[in-house]
Amino acid sequence: MTDLERAGERISFARAYSLRLIDTIDPGDWFRIPSAGVSHVGWQVGHLAFAEFRLVLLRVRGPAPDDKELISEEFAKQFGINSVPEADASRYPSAASIRATLDRIHERVLKELKLLDPAKLNQPLDPPHSIAKTKLEALFWCSAHELVHTGQIGLLRRQLGQSPMW
Repeated sequence: MTDLERAGERISFARAYSLRLIDTIDPGDWFRIPSAGVSHVGWQVGHLAFAEFRLVLLRVRGPAPDDKELISEEFAKQFGINSVPEADASRYPSAASIRATLDRIHERVLKELKLLDPAKLNQPLDPPHSIAKTKLEALFWCSAHELVHTGQIGLLRRQLGQSPMW
């Protein structure tokens, strides 16, 4: 198995694991911030979509003319770096819309991974990233980053009163 195949496998694994949790949470609870919390499920899911887009599509593949069809500038502002989750659900797209963006971006990522030139995976990222230095590292960080936020989703899920899954 090549490094590129392994990275794609890790990205797919992380998403499957995330969806196992996300799919158990009522969309009506997506924008509730538990009393001891600082975030909500809607922000976490939107952030996963933003991060996968930015890490894999923008940094590894490079910008494409139809990127605006995948993710809007407003979505990127709401869920990107330095965004702050707000408890007001009316400030966000619906849970269904956030989920559709998550799915749309992931579908494109899986398609684009098949088109990447493995010989270019050791190239530095543009723009640079604080953790991943090369395109290959960005692919592996994408899956690790997703699992970090999936842990937060799992904690939010429990704070919302749901029982453990495992």
